[in-house]
Amino acid sequence: MPGNRLDPIDRKILAELQADGRMTNVELAKRVGISAPPCLRRVRTLEEQGFIRGYHAEVDPRELGFEVQVFAMVGLQSQAEVDLRAFEERCRAWPLVRECHMLNGEVDFILKCVAPDLSTFQSFLTGDLLTAPNVGSVKTSLVIRGAKDEPGVPFDVLEERLSRSA
Repeated sequence: MPGNRLDPIDRKILAELQADGRMTNVELAKRVGISAPPCLRRVRTLEEQGFIRGYHAEVDPRELGFEVQVFAMVGLQSQAEVDLRAFEERCRAWPLVRECHMLNGEVDFILKCVAPDLSTFQSFLTGDLLTAPNVGSVKTSLVIRGAKDEPGVPFDVLEERLSRSA
């Protein structure tokens, strides 16, 4: 299991940074119970090994005027690897698409899109997404409200699992 490669202090560092990526190294070291220099070395190692992919501010889309959030379920006409990769590349280029996930099942991809208003999303839908090569079907669902948006992983579940396997 990948979590086994990390010791409890590394996992605690990851959990603390996931909860608050802006804390100082001194505060992080205090929370995980080590001094600041080794804490910083561990954080840099976790970054180099790919456990930490970046640091981001959580921006409120509505405060910036992005009132519309839509999930689009996309079916492709071809699921050949070259066609899947081409669609993923296209999604990376579309600013309204904030997340793109390939799925197993009835649809090939689910896209999370944000837009300032319905007409902007509709223009994207009809002008870009529906007309993109290899797109066979698109079903959309407008988000009414979100009940949970928790980034990252549940470290308490990881710790429980690791304690059972130890």
